[in-house]
Amino acid sequence: MRKMLCGLALAASLAGATPALAQEGGGEIEVPFTQFQLANGLQVILHEDHTIPVVHTNIWYRVGSCNEQVGRTGFAHLFEHLMFEGSGHVREGEFDRLLESVGGSNNASTSSDRTNYYCSVPSCALELPLFLESDRMGFLLDSMSPNVVDAQRDVVKNEMRQSYLNRPYGRIWMELPRLLYPKDHPYNWPVIGSMEDLSAAGYQDVVDFFKKFYLPNNASLVIAGDIDPVETKALVEKWFGEIKPGPEVTKVSAEPVKLEGIVKKTIEDKVALPLRMQVWPTPPLYAKGDADMDVLASILAGGKNSRLYKRLVYELEIAQAVSAMQSSSNLGSFFAVQYIPRPGVSLEKIQAIVAEEITKLQNEPPTPQEIERVVNMTESSYFATVEHVSEKADLLNNYWVHFGNPDSFDADLERYRQVTPQSVMECARQYLDLQKYVELTVVPEKEEAPHV
Repeated sequence: MRKMLCGLALAASLAGATPALAQEGGGEIEVPFTQFQLANGLQVILHEDHTIPVVHTNIWYRVGSCNEQVGRTGFAHLFEHLMFEGSGHVREGEFDRLLESVGGSNNASTSSDRTNYYCSVPSCALELPLFLESDRMGFLLDSMSPNVVDAQRDVVKNEMRQSYLNRPYGRIWMELPRLLYPKDHPYNWPVIGSMEDLSAAGYQDVVDFFKKFYLPNNASLVIAGDIDPVETKALVEKWFGEIKPGPEVTKVSAEPVKLEGIVKKTIEDKVALPLRMQVWPTPPLYAKGDADMDVLASILAGGKNSRLYKRLVYELEIAQAVSAMQSSSNLGSFFAVQYIPRPGVSLEKIQAIVAEEITKLQNEPPTPQEIERVVNMTESSYFATVEHVSEKADLLNNYWVHFGNPDSFDADLERYRQVTPQSVMECARQYLDLQKYVELTVVPEKEEAPHV
């Protein structure tokens, strides 16, 4: 049956207009959905949106770099590449060609906590991505070989060189995990892994990793767009129902990170100007304080009206760039401030002003107008995001994994509406300890003295 993929996929009929099941509640954002679970444990979420005749499939595997082991890192990201290299009933190179032949597109991403694969196709071709996704979930190992793994291993190494090792300031993202997290913490290595680990990994190591994590009972599938839920459910059962489940995956856990002092490292790189990043451990994604730290980052350095940007870039004209962010993950987040001085200005001069502005927020709450500005920007950005069906698909998956309720759009936004000047000040006091942080500095490489 699987070898008839082209005819079956292209014969899929145009989705109808059967209403989806609306969920209870009177929230500002309502995203109706239907949900069911296959016997093998695969969670499926369907969302109808007939705006345009396009369907988006979005599958989350609950596996990321946090599920790897010391000495065997980079596997989750490696599979982001391997999953496109053919499976039991799809020859190498056919995955992209088949999708492109119907006007479709696809991509994937890996984080510390999950791997995400997504496709977009005309609604009349929905069966094609369902076939492709199910085939690599159930039959990837039928076509995977040591040669295929070695080829993609080299691709990942080249990506590491381009995106991190040879990219200006890119090395900080390779070094930061080791400095911020203890050796036994699941975030102690970068998502892409390391050259040494990728080289050392044997073929059986890679096979075992797939068998452990790429299971229907460790995945959730969202199908959103111009669909008929009844017909779509039948297609999901047809293509995914035969895949066997595996043992339950143990959930990864970790203690909150606590720094004992200032951890410093300096990296020489091929850059024209130095850069410094100061990083503090902060609450996990969706935990209390996570949204407050997001707001705090915007108040400090989120745009031209932020405190650090106005002072360092406009008024004093001593910084080339300054930014702040709350980078949120399941087992813990981090708050980072980074800056590049203008030529002739020392990093220490800028760092002193950063400390001043953080201290101000620790001693005096931001104004209600500052909070309102950031929350309004957050709301505007959020509403713009959920206008896209592909983004809704990813958020439905995200909310199912984190909250157990795919329609948690309002709950997510409400976190920011609950932020107050007082809560921001308290978070600044609690998390931005000026005596305990990681300090990463990138400086221009020293020129070698000419040979005499």
